[in-house]
Amino acid sequence: MTLDKLPVGHSACIRAVGGEGALHDRLLEMGLIPGTVVQVSKLAPLGDPMELFIQGYSLTVRKAEAAMISVLEEEEEHDPGAGR
Repeated sequence: MTLDKLPVGHSACIRAVGGEGALHDRLLEMGLIPGTVVQVSKLAPLGDPMELFIQGYSLTVRKAEAAMISVLEEEEEHDPGAGR
């Protein structure tokens, strides 16, 4: 799955970062590195760009950039106290 397909509120672990040259380097410099957990916070009204929460800060990326990032969605933990 790629990051652009991850629903709002869901988290995933980055597996690989695509792109070439300066774009690839820029994505890594922004903290989008393999092994890092990222959460989709919200989407713009027309769906692009998307706001991510990663390593304690918010980051906004375009969907085209997010499509270059391969992720593995994390399983949500069941909270037995939820819904009380």
